[in-house]
Amino acid sequence: MSERKVRVRFAPSPTGPLHIGGVRTALFNYLFAKKNGGDFLLRIEDTDQTRYVPGAEAYIIESLKWSGMDIDEGPENPGTCGPYRQSERKEIYHEYALQLVQSGDAYYAFDTPEELDAVRTAHEEKKETFTYNAATRMSMRNSLSMDAAEVEKLLAEGVPAVIRFKMPTDQEVSDTDLIRGKVKFQASLLDDKVLYKADGMPTYHLANVVDDYLMNISHVIRGEEWLPSLPLHILLYEKLGWTSQRPQFAHLPLILKPVGKGKLSKRDGDKLGFPVFPLEWKDPQSGDISRGYREDGYLPEAFVNMLALLGWNPGTEQEIFTMDELCEVFSLERVTKSGARFDPEKTKWFNHQYVSTLDNSKLVELFMPTLLAEGVDVSGLDLERVVGMVKERVNFVNELWEQTSFFFVDPISYDPKVVKKRWKEAVPGYVTEIKEVVAAVDNWNAADIKSAVSDLVNSKEWGFGLIMNALRLAIVGGGFGPDLFDICEIIGKEATLRRLDNAIQNIQR
Repeated sequence: MSERKVRVRFAPSPTGPLHIGGVRTALFNYLFAKKNGGDFLLRIEDTDQTRYVPGAEAYIIESLKWSGMDIDEGPENPGTCGPYRQSERKEIYHEYALQLVQSGDAYYAFDTPEELDAVRTAHEEKKETFTYNAATRMSMRNSLSMDAAEVEKLLAEGVPAVIRFKMPTDQEVSDTDLIRGKVKFQASLLDDKVLYKADGMPTYHLANVVDDYLMNISHVIRGEEWLPSLPLHILLYEKLGWTSQRPQFAHLPLILKPVGKGKLSKRDGDKLGFPVFPLEWKDPQSGDISRGYREDGYLPEAFVNMLALLGWNPGTEQEIFTMDELCEVFSLERVTKSGARFDPEKTKWFNHQYVSTLDNSKLVELFMPTLLAEGVDVSGLDLERVVGMVKERVNFVNELWEQTSFFFVDPISYDPKVVKKRWKEAVPGYVTEIKEVVAAVDNWNAADIKSAVSDLVNSKEWGFGLIMNALRLAIVGGGFGPDLFDICEIIGKEATLRRLDNAIQNIQR
């Protein structure tokens, strides 16, 4: 028998924006597939129509594309196992729900929501928790507790009914999780989950097992919140006769809050000032806008690199990985069991690493919308050189303007702290003499400008530090920026002389 081909799926529900925990689940599936020469599928689990949010599916697809995950099969590029939206597959699920009823592994339940609420309330009054299971099922209105004729009559009349799984009472369910090792569950402690709803739609439990089987999914890699559902899913494979085709399961650790206990939530991001969604999201009902990593200036490569190291490590000191490198070294064996704490400052660090090593031409391309929005004239400026001089000083592309604005516009104000410290009484006179020397420089390049200024300063014994800080204030407007003579070369002779003159005329101590 040949080894089974690796096929994994990311199966989100279109109920709102995709949390970065969901993106990480998709990423680990994608990396595992690519490492093993397999397929990465996207399946939209939209069986709960009451929670469906318009635009959420398109948001999910765009998020995966922005993150660099190519989908092998999905709604936009179907393969042979479609459709890839569960709402378009509902006829398929009914067949398997009926099969389970006929085999005695599931049953019809006619309990109304009001009846269920009444039973729950009665249990709560006795300080008990109601569970629909082997201990209570025979006291409820279902096809196990009613005679067959009455059941047939109710079904024929179209009385609303759900189909529940009949959980075994004397079976231990076990599995070897690829991350957590051996896990065991006592079926008698579990409830009889609804598999098929009265509205003709399957629940997550039935639909995802049926779809994983029909789509030949070899590995189910999902969040640890689904671990309690594992015994039911294993039993469904068993009762449907698919045990030999059951996928291997791996349950990923939670992404934890930066501080405190519990998993990362949007509230944490709002409180501490960072996004928890890959892209900006506008709620179609309320109109509220939630921040996204893309719009906050993160590069997709940095975002993915950060996510990959949340709960996985390569076993080395290496922290910076391209997507191709991640695909090569990723393994589930190195995914941790315990939760991974999210660090927003480390996320900025990753972005800085990528911005500072990004090709200058690409950086100019990303920076250009800002320059256009500022309405500056960039003609004649070597923009690649400009961004190359400052890119190690920023974490985000959108911080480039703050670090480079003086290349494009003359300063109209001067940092008062620098003025107080650097613009001494004699400085205007010094700058006037320097301006005359600079005006005489024939070959306008950084080396010749520096040579001319240095010769004057040394001959006058003014002190190089004093003069350089004063000149920087005049040219830039503050005490920051890259090499001063490189700045002068780039902005040109005319602008340099104009700024020196403006400083002499306008800086007041």
